[in-house]
Amino acid sequence: MSLLKIGIVGVGGIAVSRHIPALLQLADEVEIIGVYDVNIARAKEVSSQFRITHVFHTMEELFQQADAVVICTPNKFHSEIAIAALEAGCHVLSEKPMAMTSKECMEMITAAKKAQKHLSVAYHYRFMKEAQAAKKIMMAKKIGKPMVVRVQALRRRKVPGWGVFTNKELQGGGSLIDYGCHLLDLSLWLIGNPKATEVTGTTYNALSKTPDQVNEWGQFSHENFEVDDHVTAYLRFENGATMLVEVSWSANIEQDQETVSISGDEGGLNVFPLKVNYAKHGMLFTSKADWIPSVSDPGFEQAKNFVNVCLNREEPIVKWEEALQVSEIIESIYKSNDERKGIQL
Repeated sequence: MSLLKIGIVGVGGIAVSRHIPALLQLADEVEIIGVYDVNIARAKEVSSQFRITHVFHTMEELFQQADAVVICTPNKFHSEIAIAALEAGCHVLSEKPMAMTSKECMEMITAAKKAQKHLSVAYHYRFMKEAQAAKKIMMAKKIGKPMVVRVQALRRRKVPGWGVFTNKELQGGGSLIDYGCHLLDLSLWLIGNPKATEVTGTTYNALSKTPDQVNEWGQFSHENFEVDDHVTAYLRFENGATMLVEVSWSANIEQDQETVSISGDEGGLNVFPLKVNYAKHGMLFTSKADWIPSVSDPGFEQAKNFVNVCLNREEPIVKWEEALQVSEIIESIYKSNDERKGIQL
């Protein structure tokens, strides 16, 4: 059997820490044919580091030789690169978020349908062992009908001090579009991706715009800080469920916190750590799993699913319409803040 030929577009931190190492573990089925980056010197370094044969000087050359591409660029370029790759006949795995706007997401989906190629987005939290176990519990309806969902993606003074994370033009936003998108996506997936009907949100960045920052993840310019570092939102869904969302890169809290908590009409579910809460026999119970089947690494499981989908072996874990929904909600949260009102979807 011939190997699936995959090219990497963008060789920044996420490419070298997650995607390339994961794909190299699939060497029996995958060949990384080369890398492309606007910074050719950086591309050559990464090529040498991972013993990847070729450094492409244009994306078009890469697309001509690849069966699939992984996009690891700033958010601004996800859509245009994905569409070009799809039109060239390549399957696409794009880093999150899907794109800067829902309009760009729809253009990507249209291109994928026309090309009859696979398009997915790297929401790797779905591949965590707790997330996979939680999905089984939700599919079995162990907590009944989901009613209230609480999502917290909170870091204490950890604004990324590298790359372009604080550049609004290139990223479209800050803590919400970069970090919160993961837990928003996970929570939506767990409750079956009901349609959101109303979104109200508020964003903040006063803390990161003050001088003399104490920040664990490197230095950044408070004067040029352009994005959100803290976000709150309230979502309503057509099935009656609601969701409370709080996201931050730099909250003044005791410690980092990742929470996905779902209250249903028959019980409740906490994902991190995995617990089920319910009432029975006149008593209150909290159950936890003594053992959850381990995954080697969420990034590897994500890569394996993408490869298997490209080879027509299984269904995608992250579907394009679900990734679109995440982007629509994020866009609406930002719009709600700007217009100071709830947004009807």
